[in-house]
Amino acid sequence: MRALLIRDLRLAFRSGGGFGLGLAFFLLVAVLVPLGVGPQGSTLALIAPGILWVGALLACLLSLDRIFALDFEDGSLDLLTTSPIPLEGMVAVKALAHWLVTGLPLTVCAPVLGVLLNLPASGYVWLVLSLGLGTPALSVIGAFGAALTVGVKRGGLLLSLLVLPLYVPTLIFGAEVVKRGALGMEVATPLMLLAGITLGASAMLPFASAAAIRITLR
Repeated sequence: MRALLIRDLRLAFRSGGGFGLGLAFFLLVAVLVPLGVGPQGSTLALIAPGILWVGALLACLLSLDRIFALDFEDGSLDLLTTSPIPLEGMVAVKALAHWLVTGLPLTVCAPVLGVLLNLPASGYVWLVLSLGLGTPALSVIGAFGAALTVGVKRGGLLLSLLVLPLYVPTLIFGAEVVKRGALGMEVATPLMLLAGITLGASAMLPFASAAAIRITLR
């Protein structure tokens, strides 16, 4: 499983479709929103939590179709299904690789982009914490959507339509954590719900993704 993780990370960095693309999109969102809504600091501070979370969500969405598509096209997916590694473990490793390439860099860079959106100082810790807890759920849910559409040619649009509704609870609670933290309010409830979504998705969706891949490869 370690070799599979290293392989996927190498492929992601060599192809350039995950790491650089996600960060570039996240940066564009943080730069363009102030130009669109105006330079008023109070307005930017009010919408910053939602904008940062929407940007991170869409940045993760950009590279979802690459999780299984390349392996399916070159036949590697068939070999992986017959390897000693359980298919559920393979799905989990690929979701982890996607998070390391997209979700983790977005989490690290988010405070810098929060400055562009005038996020209050008290919200930076909660921004990093919410993204650190929530972006793994985005990768696991995205892997499930990618497994459902792995055999569909040009299924990027279908993948987005399947995954976006499943992303909504993570988006709501993640933005709520940052919003409450920035205002000095209690954040335990949305934070626990966000962690629950991530843990529940990580526990159940690899099995659903593995079942979808088996059906596709029959």
